[in-house]
Amino acid sequence: MSRRRTLRPEEEELWQTVARTATPLHVMPPRRKLDAPPPAQVHVKPVEPAPRLAAFRLGEKARNTPTHDIAPTLSESLEQAPILMDAKAHARMTRGKLVPEARIDLHGLTLAEAHPDLIRFILNAQSAGCRLVLVITGKGKQKPDHGPIPQRMGVLRHQVPLWLRQMPLGPCVLQITEAHLKHGGSGAFYVYLRRTR
Repeated sequence: MSRRRTLRPEEEELWQTVARTATPLHVMPPRRKLDAPPPAQVHVKPVEPAPRLAAFRLGEKARNTPTHDIAPTLSESLEQAPILMDAKAHARMTRGKLVPEARIDLHGLTLAEAHPDLIRFILNAQSAGCRLVLVITGKGKQKPDHGPIPQRMGVLRHQVPLWLRQMPLGPCVLQITEAHLKHGGSGAFYVYLRRTR
């Protein structure tokens, strides 16, 4: 807490001089507005909103049906991903001609059990020098869907590609594609690993 001190005589005289020139706020005259020309009156035409529907007549057939923007399936999104590996090796891999050097079977596991197993498997496979591994997830079971939001079949099947793109596996993985039918089809993934340096 600060202590108040008394002003010395020369400070008191200076304070009184300043106090006589100050005007209290509640006594101050209102500010004058600068002489400015009045604002110009601009007439703006109201813009009519565009109609939400095209003009139509009753009984007329629909011209074009709207397309629904839905998320692509997992197979489509993996097919549309750019090819980062050798094109010839990728073609041989997708036809099932390359044999995976290691495999892990995750189906039947929960997400909490499968994630650490997948991380351990991929990191060990890369350190062992493997290039192509097979991750089996299963296709998933059809469950009754009672909610308003549709649920995708195969939770593990949809989660594994996301895990393979995230840390710590993202820097190890070069390419992910669905396996050929003889290696499990849509219930498994080929994972092509980067070389260790």
